[in-house]
Amino acid sequence: MMPISFRSLLLFSAVLRLFLILYGEWQDTHMEVRYTDVDYLVFSDAASLMASGESPYKRSTYRYSPLIAFLLIPNSVIHRSWGKFLFSASDLLVGLFIHTILKLRRVPENLCTYSVMVWLLNPFTFTIGTRGNCEPIVCAMVLWIIICLMNGNLLQAAVWYGLVVHLRIYPIIYALPIVLVLDRFHFQSGQKPALTDWGSSKEKSAQSLHSTEVTDPHFLCTALTSMFTRERFTFALISGAVFFFCTGFFFYVYGWEFLHEALLYHLTRTDPRHNFSVYFYHIYLHFELEFSILEKLISFLPQIIVQLALIFRFAQDLPFCFFVQTVAFVAFNKVITAQYFVWFFSLLPLILPWCNIKLKWEGLSYILLWMGAQAHWLMWGYMLEFKGKQVFRQLWAASLLFLAANTFILISIILHHRFSPLLEPLGHASLKNTKKHD
Repeated sequence: MMPISFRSLLLFSAVLRLFLILYGEWQDTHMEVRYTDVDYLVFSDAASLMASGESPYKRSTYRYSPLIAFLLIPNSVIHRSWGKFLFSASDLLVGLFIHTILKLRRVPENLCTYSVMVWLLNPFTFTIGTRGNCEPIVCAMVLWIIICLMNGNLLQAAVWYGLVVHLRIYPIIYALPIVLVLDRFHFQSGQKPALTDWGSSKEKSAQSLHSTEVTDPHFLCTALTSMFTRERFTFALISGAVFFFCTGFFFYVYGWEFLHEALLYHLTRTDPRHNFSVYFYHIYLHFELEFSILEKLISFLPQIIVQLALIFRFAQDLPFCFFVQTVAFVAFNKVITAQYFVWFFSLLPLILPWCNIKLKWEGLSYILLWMGAQAHWLMWGYMLEFKGKQVFRQLWAASLLFLAANTFILISIILHHRFSPLLEPLGHASLKNTKKHD
């Protein structure tokens, strides 16, 4: 392939997004089917209410933090497409952060650029921001947290983590792997963490160090005391304080309405339609009834088990852990909509340099399998919602097939991944630097 500079890729991506925003304005004006996402209209109405001093939750179906509405107040002052430009800029920022993370790990420039293309030139992702969906902001914040941790900026990472969990509750799944990475072998105050290079041997891992510690007769005592490090306490305290401050402030301003719509709703949400989840048919059959506490807990059980298994296996390889966690979280969630896919699309480029899957033909077969399972579901969804056909069982079977496809692809990615801890043990890094000087 012809070498492509990252700057040219970023410029082309910006022009493409500008064109799509302008085209969207034309389509909304001249065509029956709107280009703009329905959620964007909800954001805009909530922002207008906030600008006039009213609660954004007077707009029905606004179920986000008031911060999103606050960011879109210029929609009423400057232009109605302000939010689309903001979200698209965040989309470009995601590409920049992906490139930054890969360069910090010394991935070759061409491989960095091709990995970033998976995000910037993905038709699914470049339409997200231009249609007015806020997810690129959340994705950019998650990537920035990874960058802060890689640079040793623990305080900044904690602040942004508390904020992003306030904005969208799902990043709470990243708390445990972050805490596990902040151990005394890799992360110490006043020292910049030593990053594992792309070219390093796959045998170099934190697990090798931990395995030698097991032979120490004082291992159990050491392990227990090392759990409560200053870095872990600091991260938990600051991120928790930011989350509770933001949540408490908006609870003071907007009351229980905010707490229910922005947070609690997403924990108990049920959606009998527009839902790829295998739970959708059960939700449909019992939609008029109140779900018991036991039913709600059981629906979270598979998610929790899978999350814990992935975290304790891959936490030291932090970007890969985030990716597999997110794919599994979405696949096993009670409610799955297409916008959730962007959560793991933003993390996919971070793992590609360590993936042994060849694009031709194996990689293409996985892409076609995932798209085919989604298209199969959409066909039955169209028959149900637009044609009024009673195809609930067929749609449920399509949901099972989609879960199977996601699970198969996730397992294949895990099997083809070259495990590479994000951080090297600090003592090992010093020894390596000493040998270089010698």
